[in-house]
Amino acid sequence: MNGRRLVWRIARLVEIRDETPSARTLVLQIPGWPGHLAGQHVDVRLTAEDGYSTQRSYSIAAPADGERVELTVQQVPDGEVSPYLTEELTVGDEVEIRGPVGGWFVWRPTGTAPVLLVAGGSGIVPLMAMIRARRQAGSRTPFRLIYSLREPGERYYAEELRLPHPGLDVTYLYTRVVPDGWARQAGRLTIADMNTGGWPAEFGPECFVCGPTGFVETASDILLAMGHDARAIKTERFGPTGG
Repeated sequence: MNGRRLVWRIARLVEIRDETPSARTLVLQIPGWPGHLAGQHVDVRLTAEDGYSTQRSYSIAAPADGERVELTVQQVPDGEVSPYLTEELTVGDEVEIRGPVGGWFVWRPTGTAPVLLVAGGSGIVPLMAMIRARRQAGSRTPFRLIYSLREPGERYYAEELRLPHPGLDVTYLYTRVVPDGWARQAGRLTIADMNTGGWPAEFGPECFVCGPTGFVETASDILLAMGHDARAIKTERFGPTGG
């Protein structure tokens, strides 16, 4: 999927799903789409009437499904692209898409090693694509997800993750506000969290970590300190304007 030249394609919005008050999933129909792997991303380009154009990268939120591609976009204050995608784009509108991009931060259903997914905020998006790819393929590979976010109202895919997924264990961490009766106090990811919600290093899991740069560095350091193989820790990070 990465050996071909990437070209810009016209994508038409066919469905919108609200995830949080500031994030929405866009389901796009892209004629000629070559397919993609769970974990890859795309470039989205917007062009104004005066010819000015700008682009941003966004992770793909679901496994390959013909010519349909799902993106979950978090609105970035003062951003150039995300406010348009989250507030103005309507069903039937078109944008330009280029991809898929990336071949390292991907999970293939042929994998047999246990998988640990560690998400910070909107870093859940490519990891959710992996969870969905596992289900789509009928894989029995055991998955564990540690999902850190500021407060419960910011959870993406909340209803879907409440459903039973045999072989998938989900641990939520909240850094600012916790639900009523929540045992763990609000706070950042710790080695105790990783010990409780992750896999022991001796199990040899594939580890995928995605989120803001600081979160990714902290999670990676913890995994290394626990004895995980550095070659099995794959990371994807984003800044204030990233995907």
